[in-house]
Amino acid sequence: MALLIIGKKFVRDLEASGALAVKAPLEGGFEGRYQRRLRAAGYESLNLSVRGLGDLSAYLTDVHGVRPPHLGKKTVGQSAAVGYTYFVPPIISYRMEAMPPTSKGLVVWLLEGNILSQEEIAYLSELPQRIPGLKVVLEMGGARSFTWEPLQVAIAS
Repeated sequence: MALLIIGKKFVRDLEASGALAVKAPLEGGFEGRYQRRLRAAGYESLNLSVRGLGDLSAYLTDVHGVRPPHLGKKTVGQSAAVGYTYFVPPIISYRMEAMPPTSKGLVVWLLEGNILSQEEIAYLSELPQRIPGLKVVLEMGGARSFTWEPLQVAIAS
């Protein structure tokens, strides 16, 4: 019964601040419980790892170019011999347009946030103010119990 109360407080804190920094036990399992609480509250969820994202603003909110590994098939002619560039739609806008009208919004749950710079974390903390209906949960490392705080407070400490 205690998890229901804790889950509701987590959802209320996320709605109030827009972005949360989370520390979870390393053995896992707790994240799924809180993600289930968010889905029960009416939010869609998107799980991503920050490793390999590159420029966060370009990947999350802009159309950006991607060059997959060429695997020996290089371009010929006037362009550089590094492969073709494919353009990918912004992941947040694309998912928010596809959400049902009954949804409260989109929660972007980012793993391994401890490798991000202070500027990238600051960008993620102000992203929910720019895009209405967006919430951000950033996992910042491990702890003995599942704890969270507003991302602005995590930046300051």
